[in-house]
Amino acid sequence: MKKETSMLLQLQLVVLLQITALASWSSGERWSVDGKVLELDESNFDSAISAFDHILVDFYAPWCGHCKRLSPQLDLAGPVLAALKEPIVIAKVNADKFTRLASKYDIDGFPTLKLFVHGVPLEYNGPRKADLLVRYLKKFVAPDVSILDSDSVISNFVEAAGTYFPIYIGFGLNESVISELAIKYKKKAWFSVAKDFSENMMVKYDFDKVPALVVLHPSYTEQSIFYGPFEAEFLEDFIKQNLFPLALPITYDTLKSLEDDERKIVLTIVEDEGEEKSKKLIKILKSAASANRDLVFGYVGIKQWEDFADTFGANKKTKLPKMVVWNRNEDFLTSEVASSFEKVVRDFLWGNLTDVIGSESIDEEDQASQVSRFLEGYREGRTIETRISGPSVLGFINSLIGIKTVYLIVFVVGGYHAYTNHQRR
Repeated sequence: MKKETSMLLQLQLVVLLQITALASWSSGERWSVDGKVLELDESNFDSAISAFDHILVDFYAPWCGHCKRLSPQLDLAGPVLAALKEPIVIAKVNADKFTRLASKYDIDGFPTLKLFVHGVPLEYNGPRKADLLVRYLKKFVAPDVSILDSDSVISNFVEAAGTYFPIYIGFGLNESVISELAIKYKKKAWFSVAKDFSENMMVKYDFDKVPALVVLHPSYTEQSIFYGPFEAEFLEDFIKQNLFPLALPITYDTLKSLEDDERKIVLTIVEDEGEEKSKKLIKILKSAASANRDLVFGYVGIKQWEDFADTFGANKKTKLPKMVVWNRNEDFLTSEVASSFEKVVRDFLWGNLTDVIGSESIDEEDQASQVSRFLEGYREGRTIETRISGPSVLGFINSLIGIKTVYLIVFVVGGYHAYTNHQRR
């Protein structure tokens, strides 16, 4: 009897192993986590999605220039992501050829990236350069809240988190206090609680009592401290307001990261971000930002992104620096034609179909007072509305994003000229 039971258990084990093996095979092909980008089609797509807990799929078209530039970045990221404790696999689908898959997943532009988590597709709107893509995706397989129990563990966590995302550390804080918000903002920041730490950590992170929630922006050498109250409303305000540094350099990636932030943007346009006079002004902006956390302060250099600056009427002939308050409203999207593109607009054009509520050039002398007066005038509503066009919007969008958006830009710029500038009296 015991022998028969043992044989039955062995048979069940063999069957289980066979089922597991079959799950990793499709059309005679066995999936392996070796870091190579998988080539999927309609015959093996479902098998691959079910075989891996986390798989990033690139829906591409062979003729698409953006896709060609993305492909080597995915090749570089693949081995790093595959080596994680919980591996993330990268795959690609020729959506121009396998149209049924493209239709099933609403692919109407190239390249489109979707992250499948346990078979559920999520839109991927993160960075697309290999190193940043890896840092971004690592968060999806990390705990919502990491538990840190020593000084060395804290230091290792901060180092491993990198510099792309802000890092929140709750010293003496229970993980349950921030767990819901950590889930909500998981794609935007690292969250942790330190259960055990020495006074050295208090000195290093400049807090003098617990509980304290410290947020670090390693790439900007900035940090802020929150001592409470730790009710959800106040805690979320602190977390939201500190997702970005005090003064944010405006790039395509940072614009995308601002997509879900409802605050208006105080945008300063300079000639060159690297110039010493620009760096001095950025310090002034940081001081202003700390007193105006209901606004996002950003800056861009004409040298760094000329086409974007030109959207706001700023170019090499303009008196610089120039400040605008940028409202991102989409009030005009009410026509039947425009509303059909609403998702595209929100995904890609939210930063261009906007209102600009006030603008002013800043002299080099006493810039701090001028910035204060500008913000005061904005808050008191001393602005008027005039029209501007965006002649180079098509150019910079066309160079950065997928094909579907280009057609929409032509329609919007040609049909609506939906760019508004409010200038100060």
